[in-house]
Amino acid sequence: MASKNEKTRVRLLFYGLLLIGLQGFSALSIATETRPPEPRELIRAAMEHWRGVTSYSEMTMTIHRSDWERSFSMRAWTEGDKLSLVRVTAPKRDAGNGTLVQDQSMWTFSPKINRILKLPSSMMNQSWMGSDFSNKDISKSTDIIDQYDHRLLKTETVEDHLHYTIESIPHEEAAVVWGKEIVVIRDDFVMIRQEFWDQDGILVKEMAALQIESMDGRNIASRMRMHKLEATDEWTEMIVDDIDFDVEIASNLFTLSNLRNPRQ
Repeated sequence: MASKNEKTRVRLLFYGLLLIGLQGFSALSIATETRPPEPRELIRAAMEHWRGVTSYSEMTMTIHRSDWERSFSMRAWTEGDKLSLVRVTAPKRDAGNGTLVQDQSMWTFSPKINRILKLPSSMMNQSWMGSDFSNKDISKSTDIIDQYDHRLLKTETVEDHLHYTIESIPHEEAAVVWGKEIVVIRDDFVMIRQEFWDQDGILVKEMAALQIESMDGRNIASRMRMHKLEATDEWTEMIVDDIDFDVEIASNLFTLSNLRNPRQ
């Protein structure tokens, strides 16, 4: 039979090993929690966070210039990262104008001329409806995920949230216009800022989240401003008036027929 001293030594050895094990588990947990996120997946998560599986939104777009300003009311639908439809509802003279995106293809419809036009790839970087957003911006193209290399530049805490700054440089063979993009993503996947740099390393334009709100159960950038650096008094704001995620989508919504003759 083991002596009292032997039992005490065994008990102390057991508790010592248990303490070492718990410390090791705690250190592993901390290391896992503090491991920097993979930047490519952060960008993907931010884009999926904005669109959801499906979404329906009502928005107001304001184009501001030094001598005039115009606003449009719009409705928009998305499904995954390949399908989207935007339709202008006001003012009356612009109502019915629409934009349909199916994967890499984009069409516009104007009721004034009653024509659907397919945009060639050469026009994707041109202005959408005279705004500071390009056709590619509106299509929410996933080129930045698939055709860029990504590097996490820094992580900082801003107002109780972690902000991840990512540098995205296109592949040598990528058919994109930018020399690089810089994106800042919050830890709840809200995109705070996106910078667009040309091939000469000059910042050309920037999109910034001016207001963040909780809508339909998730935080989103409810007010975004796009502006070009060379024109400080010119900008375009997109305000999300209402948005619903994971909504039911009609099977014929993202079609050329529905673009011309709206049924939803």
